[in-house]
Amino acid sequence: MDKLSDSALLKKIERQPRRTAGFKQLVRELGLHGDARQELSDRLQRLVKSGQLLQTDSDRYAIPQPATGKNIVVGKLSMHRDGFGFVTPDAASLDAGMKARLAGDIFIPPPAVGAAMHGDRVVVEVGPIRTDGRAEGRILRSVNRAHSTVVGIFHHGRRGNFVTPIDQKVGGEIVIPPGMEFPEQSAAAAVSTKQKSVDRVLGKEAARRIEWDDLEGVVVDVEITDWPSATQNPRGKVVEILGYEDDFGVDVEIMIRKFHLPHRFPLEALEEARDIEATIPHHEIQRRRDFRALPIVTIDGETARDFDDAVTVSQLANGNFELQVHIADVAQYVTPGSALDHEARLRGTSVYFPDRAVPMLPLELSTDICSLRPQVERLVLSCVMEIDHKGEIVGYELSEGVIRSAERMTYTDVNAALEGDPAIRERYAPLVPTFEMMRDLALILNRKRERRGSIDFDLPEPVIEFDELGLMKSITRSERNIAHRLIEEFMLSANECVAEYLENRRVASLYRIHEKPDAKRVYDFEVLAAAFGYSLGVGPLPIQRMQFKSDRRASYGTGKRPKEIEIPKEVHITPRMYQKLTEKIAGKPEERILSFLMLRSLKQARYSEENLGHFALAARCYTHFTSPIRRYPDLIVHRILKEVLREGANDHVARAPSPANGVAAPSPWSKRREHVSLEPTGGPIALDELHEIATDSSMAERRAAEAERDLMEWKKVKFMQDRVGEDFDGLIISVTKFGFFVELTDLFVEGLVPLASLNDDRYTYHENTREIIGQRSRKTYQLGQKIRVLVDRIDPVEKKIQFAVFEEQPAPKRKRHK
Repeated sequence: MDKLSDSALLKKIERQPRRTAGFKQLVRELGLHGDARQELSDRLQRLVKSGQLLQTDSDRYAIPQPATGKNIVVGKLSMHRDGFGFVTPDAASLDAGMKARLAGDIFIPPPAVGAAMHGDRVVVEVGPIRTDGRAEGRILRSVNRAHSTVVGIFHHGRRGNFVTPIDQKVGGEIVIPPGMEFPEQSAAAAVSTKQKSVDRVLGKEAARRIEWDDLEGVVVDVEITDWPSATQNPRGKVVEILGYEDDFGVDVEIMIRKFHLPHRFPLEALEEARDIEATIPHHEIQRRRDFRALPIVTIDGETARDFDDAVTVSQLANGNFELQVHIADVAQYVTPGSALDHEARLRGTSVYFPDRAVPMLPLELSTDICSLRPQVERLVLSCVMEIDHKGEIVGYELSEGVIRSAERMTYTDVNAALEGDPAIRERYAPLVPTFEMMRDLALILNRKRERRGSIDFDLPEPVIEFDELGLMKSITRSERNIAHRLIEEFMLSANECVAEYLENRRVASLYRIHEKPDAKRVYDFEVLAAAFGYSLGVGPLPIQRMQFKSDRRASYGTGKRPKEIEIPKEVHITPRMYQKLTEKIAGKPEERILSFLMLRSLKQARYSEENLGHFALAARCYTHFTSPIRRYPDLIVHRILKEVLREGANDHVARAPSPANGVAAPSPWSKRREHVSLEPTGGPIALDELHEIATDSSMAERRAAEAERDLMEWKKVKFMQDRVGEDFDGLIISVTKFGFFVELTDLFVEGLVPLASLNDDRYTYHENTREIIGQRSRKTYQLGQKIRVLVDRIDPVEKKIQFAVFEEQPAPKRKRHK
């Protein structure tokens, strides 16, 4: 119903006096009855959550706006452990004047934080904005509390029990009143927890004690019962006991709760999963395209348990390749509105830790019914592509299918077969010709992507290895061999085909987008790259000089010139510029640091209902289709595609011809034309809902990435605790006014060398060159410099590593004998 769309509701409220309206007023004026009233309530709450509306009391909603001469904005609060914070304003709550003058986040001093906590969405009164765009504010109230639970360490104190949050951004201690120290655990709850825990994670969980006599020093999860005020700390009750911080597996449990990852499936979702019939009905197989006789294989890591994708390659009579990509048909089992669907949307993605995973779907689906296991029939959505010897996709077919995977392959074994390992080639003899054809096609596809400007940084990632007791024994460099690359190329091709098909049909869908970088970030990178003698080749960067009226007024009659603000203007930047620079620095000593800086200059990829192209891939149209077991957006794309297929041809096959004249459409960043997306004319899912799914999924993805990264850093700190006093080779990856950060060459471990620890001279930070220079010796520490450092100390509270510059002692001079 159009009158209940987000945009229509916002316009309705905006037209009201003082841009505010009550719930009953909206119900009456919109003529809503029955379920429509609940839909209105749900939409209003979502708009409040997104910051587009303010809930001024229990019944009234308002458009955020300056009121009574004050600048009022809504945004997300990020706290610092020292008690101050910053609010990132929602774009929707800023008027044109604020957008022009405000540069970045709003600083909140400790006294102005009030009862808000880290992560809350808050209403802020912004004070005078300074000439440099910085501003200070005062939090009026929290619109939405980020989380109702906090994980921390339990302590007994003189004045009572309290919990110190592990996340120092959360702030002060949480008071635990008498009688609230232990979780409530009835017999029925114990049975329920036992039923849930089997589906919580993939891998070994932390061992839990049944009884705890003393909780001193134990990690617990606390539910906030009373929020903080200006005069008292928050109060709460213990709802879960995790164990001691150094016990095996407790670090993962901490991260799950610190980042509030949903990890227990509701009983309704588990019952739905257990009720799904594993045997595929004959009529379902009959109506699908049958691929069961083909040499289709899955290729994954050794520890993988959920297999989303299977592939095969053959040669057609005309000499072209036929690439088949088959993806688990999760949408056949997880239906809209079901408990499984609700939980999958809540989770957004599976989360992968070094020794276990928190899956998006229960094990019955993720590792069994949906997983493309070998020698069993599985339902799939298939993308069959015809590809010429230049790597161009000259045609493709999308269909619902059924396969029987011939083999569960690993990256290691496929690579060994292609490298000529006799034992592996003999073991998989019938499949070796297929693997060789896969390799040939993957190389062709990769060259095609290179021609269009796709960026491939190919940076190695750290991998943690464990011994037989589950203890961490080393940090090694991840290996990306040809088997990894061929799967990557095949998935990219399938994703592009599906995105192109849905866009050409003008069906509303989800896209994976990566927008071009901001001019300011390009400018910052160019300044740093110039120190190494490199450039992206964008030419002189245009700078716009601005003066604020307030500054001009203040300087009038004083003889002083008003201060000017320099803002980089829009710059023509293409992915090919990045690609050329990565080729120039390949194999050079500065490759890693410049690649790291290039990555920082780019925006984060995200999901969107609007097709804005993918900058890094130099792709005009891209989506995520190939991992529906572990990513919710992929499941949504499957639902949309299945609906379109069933509305189309009787055989549920969509055929697409080659692009006109065999020439691919130019990318959004090509000089040949401006990119214009096709406006969708309809589809199974409304645009408003797709927008919400895209926003929620992007947030879930970032939450998962932060949790994975935080745990990795935690484990690195644990690994380095026994190496205090040892020295290592490293690389300076960042220089700041308080010191410089060094990454150890072989361990991917990062730590700070504080400026105060450089005691052989008086050192100062030079902001224009981003160097730390000794005043007497002129000794310099700069970005990209190789250095040998000593592991000086580990901060057990902040989980940070501190290095010191390692100076070899000169050998004692020998006395000359007379």
